[in-house]
Amino acid sequence: MKPTAKTPANDTSAVESFNQICTVRIALVDTDPLIWREVEVPTSITLKVLHDIVQITMGWLSSHMWELAIGERTYGLPTDEDWGMAPRTPAIKIRLRDVLKTRKTTIDYLYDFGDAWAHRLTVTGIRQGKPDVSYPHYVGGEWDCPPEDCGGIPGFYNMLDALADTEHPDQAEVAKYLGAWDPKQIDEIPLRVALGRIANVSVRRGPPAELAVCRS
Repeated sequence: MKPTAKTPANDTSAVESFNQICTVRIALVDTDPLIWREVEVPTSITLKVLHDIVQITMGWLSSHMWELAIGERTYGLPTDEDWGMAPRTPAIKIRLRDVLKTRKTTIDYLYDFGDAWAHRLTVTGIRQGKPDVSYPHYVGGEWDCPPEDCGGIPGFYNMLDALADTEHPDQAEVAKYLGAWDPKQIDEIPLRVALGRIANVSVRRGPPAELAVCRS
């Protein structure tokens, strides 16, 4: 098969871009100690998949509205799935590599417009991925994600205060609600399994068609 004019036979930039990864550090704003995760992701993923990765690594349940903001532009669900909210660029149509700066890119991610869980994503280290590693790849983190629908940052810390104070009037109720939840523990097994599913989908789909042309 002859290469198209769009992708010369000696142009490997498209293939290299497909194999590129970067490091994403996710921080839950206004938490102290800081709740954070770090994950290596392909730069070829869409911003919708980046949302999925944030949900998985943080431990959210993906049951609320969300948006990503980069500079003055916002990205999210298509208009027909957005419940009449302000128009956003569909996140499924934009790839991460298309919004990245050379050294560092900052992305604001808001989850649950009621509780307003604000995250700061810092993207660095654009490089070629290792052939023996599946991406996205979880690197590490500290402190478990807050429970859903607990009232945002103020409600979360009020809940922790009540849990720690045996004389607090809500202590028994909060302890029952939280069950065995431990704010210091991250359950990494389901996290890694879910990221593995994303990696497997990427492998099955393979590179975009133009990359196959380039390799022919």
